[in-house]
Amino acid sequence: MAVDIVMPQMGESIFEGTITKWLKKPGDKVERDEPLFEISTDKVDAEIPSPSAGVLKEIKIGEGQTVPIQTVVGVIDAAGSAAATAPASVTAPAPAKAEAPVPAKAAAPAPAPVPVTVARPGAPAVAAASVVPISTGERIHSSPLVRRMAKEHGIDLSTIAGTGAGGRISKQDIEAVIAAGGAPAAAPPAFSAPAARPVPPPPPAGAGAQAHVALETAVPRERIYFGNYEVQPMSVMRQKIAEHMVMSKHVSPHVYSVEEIDMTKVAALRAKSRDEFEKRYETKLTFMPFFVKAAVAGLRAFPTMNASLDGTNVVIHKDINVGIAVALDWGLIVPVVKNADEKNVLGIQRTMNDLAERARTKKLKPEEVQEGTFSITNPGVFGGLFGLPVISQPNVGILGLGAIEKRPVVVDDAIAIRSMCYVTLSYDHRVVDGAIAHQFLHKVKETLENWNEPIL
Repeated sequence: MAVDIVMPQMGESIFEGTITKWLKKPGDKVERDEPLFEISTDKVDAEIPSPSAGVLKEIKIGEGQTVPIQTVVGVIDAAGSAAATAPASVTAPAPAKAEAPVPAKAAAPAPAPVPVTVARPGAPAVAAASVVPISTGERIHSSPLVRRMAKEHGIDLSTIAGTGAGGRISKQDIEAVIAAGGAPAAAPPAFSAPAARPVPPPPPAGAGAQAHVALETAVPRERIYFGNYEVQPMSVMRQKIAEHMVMSKHVSPHVYSVEEIDMTKVAALRAKSRDEFEKRYETKLTFMPFFVKAAVAGLRAFPTMNASLDGTNVVIHKDINVGIAVALDWGLIVPVVKNADEKNVLGIQRTMNDLAERARTKKLKPEEVQEGTFSITNPGVFGGLFGLPVISQPNVGILGLGAIEKRPVVVDDAIAIRSMCYVTLSYDHRVVDGAIAHQFLHKVKETLENWNEPIL
């Protein structure tokens, strides 16, 4: 019996996924719930388990392809015999989405639209979406990422005919329109992107510099390789990180404030309790729960920092959900400690350890990286003195932690050796002013320097 392997839906707002790696090849035996392939979505990277025991008979969608949810990506022969399975090979994948037809118009004949192919690094070519008017009042099917990209580039989604299931406008559709120059409110029947052309050579002797500058402006410059080099295509996660970072810098006017905190009291308490804490609770005690608790105190005192911006409305969140940046070998992800204000040091430490471990083993669920209201990143764990982190949208602030180091400081007019740490607050100046930012940092500093909460 043949069992279809489908692209799963990894969250309510996720409608497509990219296959990044097949863990089995045609002819391999698989067990039910054994990891079968890896996918990357807008939210998380994850391993997808096999829906049945048997033999992987066919791979329909190859690595690097993005397809809608419920697409059949492979087939398992549940009869379970490799010998009974004919030698299988990977089916040459068809384009993930077919070009949407342009409806005929009653008006005078117009030139037929010419479909174009827009290539993306690390992904197959996809036919560009046709731009056609959609009837007024009809619901536009698209994901939050697509709507955000459309808003960022000034594109009217009602002018795009999606090529996804049920006419859904996919990320590939919007990228094709962006690559073709964007969609004005009154769009022509179809967009076409100029074919890639080589970079023009320098002008000949005597040629006007102005003419050459104009030519270079008209012809996009491609990548230039010289000498010894190695080309490494960006992973899907790396591409997503790049998109989010560029978008955050484009959307939020970043301002930075720095504070120096005396961590001597916390460091002494941790050193004294660390062994007993690990023995009693079977988990290591790090400095991060102390910073999370201090950030929670600051967010309670100054709720403007626990906010996001929706157009001209400032949304003040009642829940305090702290995203903790986790460095992976293949990128960066920010799982969220939900309701951090309701947890003690032990609860925060256990939650962080669990999220970090499952992030590294690709076991995170999409909802575990969503709904963060504030973020913390820790470059200090790698020895960094301090950093200027990029805000994780839609938050309005992120706290960067530097290394905790013993330094000579002046205490009561005497030089003393103290465990010191720089913390940096990056904040969105559309919502947060410098006065609030520095008061927030002062509250964080005050909480840590006067720590009075028991941890055992």
